[in-house]
Amino acid sequence: QVQLVESGGGLVQPGGSLRLSCAASGFTLDYYAIGWFRQAPGKEREGVSCISSSDGYTSYADSVKGRFTISRDNAKNTVYLQMNSLKPEDTAVYYCAAPPLGYYCSDYVTAADFDSWGQGTQVTVSS
Repeated sequence: QVQLVESGGGLVQPGGSLRLSCAASGFTLDYYAIGWFRQAPGKEREGVSCISSSDGYTSYADSVKGRFTISRDNAKNTVYLQMNSLKPEDTAVYYCAAPPLGYYCSDYVTAADFDSWGQGTQVTVSS
């Protein structure tokens, strides 16, 4: 059974940092691209970042470029999202997701391309 579990969310002050983890079970993460998405109250789910499996290509939403970094540790079957210089507008529930085999990250990832989702972790940026 494919399962993704996010962790690492919490409350942080503006300018602070958090590292989210996405742990996979039931499948080998090596062969899959992984995307991070977020959804704020009253807003649609938006793509934040993506990392491909074949060559480690990464992409980011314009709103997080230069502040967020996606990485993967295949030995731990885990993908990370390091979030620095956090802003109040980064407040949302963050989800990781896996697309079908063979997917290659584009510059703008969309939720419709991903079919396995974690339960989400809340990130709140507030003073």
